[in-house]
Amino acid sequence: MIVTLIVLCEVGFWVLLAAGLATRYLLKMPRTGMALLLCEPLLEIVLLVVTAIDLKNGADPSWKHGLAALYIGYTVGHGHRTVKWLDGHAAHRLGGGPPPPKPPKYGMARARHEGAIWLGTLVGGTVATALLLLAMAYVGDDGNTDGLRSWMFGAWRAVGIHGLIALSYLVWQKKEPEQKSGTGSAVPARDPEHVPDLLVRRPGKDEEQVR
Repeated sequence: MIVTLIVLCEVGFWVLLAAGLATRYLLKMPRTGMALLLCEPLLEIVLLVVTAIDLKNGADPSWKHGLAALYIGYTVGHGHRTVKWLDGHAAHRLGGGPPPPKPPKYGMARARHEGAIWLGTLVGGTVATALLLLAMAYVGDDGNTDGLRSWMFGAWRAVGIHGLIALSYLVWQKKEPEQKSGTGSAVPARDPEHVPDLLVRRPGKDEEQVR
């Protein structure tokens, strides 16, 4: 039941996202589209409530409950960024807006970008850990909570690995390739004598005689 609900929540997330963007830009109803997008957190609340009810009814804590906690944590940590990214592309392709800015590729800007993404993973791991701890406290000492504990360690293992990847962009910053200069000169010149010979036509003999 929990796994089926997780699948339904994932499908519902993308359905609400597509419906909200289409309503906002194709049907020209921005408020209604925004209302549909704001309904997405309700999916995680439903999943949380159903998971708590399942544990209350005597279900043994298992990998299904741990997966539900990680799914909610991931949605909290990265859901807003995903919606914002897709909204920018929808505004450009469907609403005639400017193209969304591309993420930086080089230097400290890229390191900050990767660090911001890692913060989303950190938030997701923190939320998942809090839910797992609540589930373990809810079950108490009578239930077997080893499965939930292993999911908690797995969440922080993912946070650590992602953190090392983000840190690598800070330690080994990728430098922007140097632009090759062409044959002509791009230096602005106020007087013709400052412009290269190839760009200025020298007067011929006939023109000199006329002068």
